[in-house]
Amino acid sequence: MKSTTSHKIFIASILLILISASSYSQSATLQVNQDPKITQLLDLKKSLEKDNKLTDGYTVQLYYGELDKANQILRKYKGSFSNWPASIEYETPNYKVWAGNFDTRIEAERALLKIQQSFSSAFILKPERRK
Repeated sequence: MKSTTSHKIFIASILLILISASSYSQSATLQVNQDPKITQLLDLKKSLEKDNKLTDGYTVQLYYGELDKANQILRKYKGSFSNWPASIEYETPNYKVWAGNFDTRIEAERALLKIQQSFSSAFILKPERRK
């Protein structure tokens, strides 16, 4: 009699474990409702970073002076180098031509060695972050 009772308790325990495991298992679906402007903001941020507008890193300055000459330098640079972005920055009363957006000083120095072959007066600077 004891073995039949213990056998029934054992089977009942296994059934109880199987039922509780299946009833407590989780299944869910996730739906994200995202404002479409978030994608636009991310694209704008990428564009600004590409154009050196949000950088905390280093850049190479190719020229400082008049706008006409800055445009000439920028065209010459873009014709020779496509590896790093370049832009003209305005600082009263002159224009600067900046190239690259480097996270570390060593990356900027490597690029400077190549850039100085065409622009001998180029140098590295760490611009202040624009607010």
